[in-house]
Amino acid sequence: MKFSFQINGAEREIDAPPMKRLLDALREDLRLTGTKEGCGEGECGACSVIVDGEVINSCLVPVCQTQGAKIITVEGLARDGRLDPLQQAFLECGGAQCGICTPGMLIAARVLLDTNPHPARDEIKEAIAGNLCRCTGYVKIIDAIEQTAKTV
Repeated sequence: MKFSFQINGAEREIDAPPMKRLLDALREDLRLTGTKEGCGEGECGACSVIVDGEVINSCLVPVCQTQGAKIITVEGLARDGRLDPLQQAFLECGGAQCGICTPGMLIAARVLLDTNPHPARDEIKEAIAGNLCRCTGYVKIIDAIEQTAKTV
């Protein structure tokens, strides 16, 4: 079946089985490999994307449920070849290490800052609570989000 959606601001269409995971459609059909698969069970947040303004685990959503949706992946955060301020802060603060959790963390943080431009540290922790990281201990990730909030 054919499915159409807006991905990172561009209208796209794929031909896929309706129950194909959105994660697989993004990575295999659209070659947007920034979104990672961590657990495949919706527990780690590595596959997080924004669908119609909400953070979702793309490993749990069949592509048929995204027909006509506006989807933003980690690739869609950068604009005109320039990193999103969050991406830049992750680099500066050392918030990215192995890279598996980073796309999901960036997505969750972007939605937080879009809805609450100046969150408290506890609000940042709550916003990224659905994302597991085994490398950083979260401190540098939280610092990067805080740094971004201070500059906007």
